[in-house]
Amino acid sequence: MKIKKHLKNIISICIVLALYVVILLLVQAGALSRHYQSLLVPIGINVILAVSLNLTVGFLGELTLGHAGFMSVGAYAGCLFSVYCDLPAAIEFPLALLIGGIAAAVFGIIIGIPVLRLKGDYLAIVTLAFGEIIRSVITNLDFLGGAGGLRGITKYKSTASAFTAVFVVLVLTVIIIRNLVKSRHGRAICSIRDNVIASESVGINVVFYKLLAFVTAAFFAGIAGVLYGHNLGILKPNTFDFNKSIEILVIVVLGGMGSITGSIISAIVITLLPEVLRGLEDYRLLIYAVVLIAMMLLNNNPKFNALKDTLKGKLLQLRPAKKASDSAEKEAD
Repeated sequence: MKIKKHLKNIISICIVLALYVVILLLVQAGALSRHYQSLLVPIGINVILAVSLNLTVGFLGELTLGHAGFMSVGAYAGCLFSVYCDLPAAIEFPLALLIGGIAAAVFGIIIGIPVLRLKGDYLAIVTLAFGEIIRSVITNLDFLGGAGGLRGITKYKSTASAFTAVFVVLVLTVIIIRNLVKSRHGRAICSIRDNVIASESVGINVVFYKLLAFVTAAFFAGIAGVLYGHNLGILKPNTFDFNKSIEILVIVVLGGMGSITGSIISAIVITLLPEVLRGLEDYRLLIYAVVLIAMMLLNNNPKFNALKDTLKGKLLQLRPAKKASDSAEKEAD
């Protein structure tokens, strides 16, 4: 069983490395246009945001609309450090990521302790208000650039270096959140989603695990904000309005609540789709809306979900059959 698990992990690592090498080769060879190269970093940032929000919305089961607020806190904290601190890039950038993540996590604790006592629509409204308050405060602070934005942020030297930085952070984010979900703490978080009263009755500290999921999601949203700032070289408060929070939530919902793989695929599709349809001019937004509705209907269709379960079951049945055939061949030899 352990050998099979290790083999699966090795295969996953090989696939991830192969994907990275292929994309990097395409970039360096000029096979991708400059327009599509510019989308590589936004795709990675949206994946980090979607996977982190899925921890709160999908696995914890709490609807929050303040993810863009945590992203803005991390972005300004990390990028402000980069603007005023003169260190080698190899030291400055990781420190900026760490500072941005910690700043967002601290705000997650401050906001989470009172807010997580609420549920459902009330929680969504309060977290949405938090995001708007943060944006309004940033707009009126001169040392953060005000409405004009924070400028002078160190940008990536090249598309390859930008993609490498985002890809590494993306992989670490997915690994950490996936391991958290599969751990004892992750099972406790999922049990709170399923039944809070039953979780409390077996001794699970509901407040602690809610805060753990909330703060972890905020931490990675802050890191995504730092990556965003270093990609553009400027931060504007209007970027982090409630529309950004809703966009991330839409990605999570379309990918499937509680599905990390679904969040990754959905983030890629939703980031690429408007740009792929750009040539259709007036019909672009219409087709984009139709595709989103179709994805929602498919995700909520019992027949489609049953088809996915059937395909998974058939794949699992093929593995023992393959082992049996291999053992029979060995006996015959």
